Amino acid sequence: MSEPPAVPLRVMVVDDHPMWRDAVARDLAEAGHEVVATAGDGRTAVRVAAAARPQVAIVDLQLPDIGGVEVTRQLVAADPPVRVLVLSASGEQQDVLEAVKAGATGYLLKSAAREEFLDAVARAGQGDAVFTPGLAGLVLGEYRRLAAAPRRDDDAPRLTERETEVLRLVAKGLTYKQIAQRLVLSHRTVQNHVQNTLGKLQLHNRVELVRYAIEKGLDRDDER
Repeated sequence: MSEPPAVPLRVMVVDDHPMWRDAVARDLAEAGHEVVATAGDGRTAVRVAAAARPQVAIVDLQLPDIGGVEVTRQLVAADPPVRVLVLSASGEQQDVLEAVKAGATGYLLKSAAREEFLDAVARAGQGDAVFTPGLAGLVLGEYRRLAAAPRRDDDAPRLTERETEVLRLVAKGLTYKQIAQRLVLSHRTVQNHVQNTLGKLQLHNRVELVRYAIEKGLDRDDER
């Protein structure tokens, strides 16, 4: 049995195969995490998450109704947002990129070993981007391609000094709670700044926001 995790997490498991879903939930519980909910379809997952308030959701892409990508999009947009680790049998480029663009924190293949999976869950809970080896390069390559695309800066919206400050910390991977502590703001105020920034930049989620910040070089700021 694995040693207890440094930080036990509240986790939800979403998969339409009962035996697989139960096995994943059992591994998580044996590792010391609290499995607060399980679901066999997307709509149930979104509904149950609102009450169960998981920190991390393990989501399969192939679900019988709205699908894992849309489930990811809705969970990431929830209040509080849920970090999503996709656990899928598919390593296809389109599936990986769609999941990441929907806001997934990580993407792991179902062929991953138990310890690799548990490590990915722990890291996802900390906000780290976690990918099966080989997929990380694919995602980074897509970011670089998009960053290299021409952008008309003369039409770029103007962010306030505070919005830029929050964006810089988002780009560094800080959670909303950590940003609130760093800037001595409330969690709600930080969320409002992020939502205002998303609206101004016509972006849809935190992943797109991080990509924008990387394009602008905000992640390279040396401020501590």
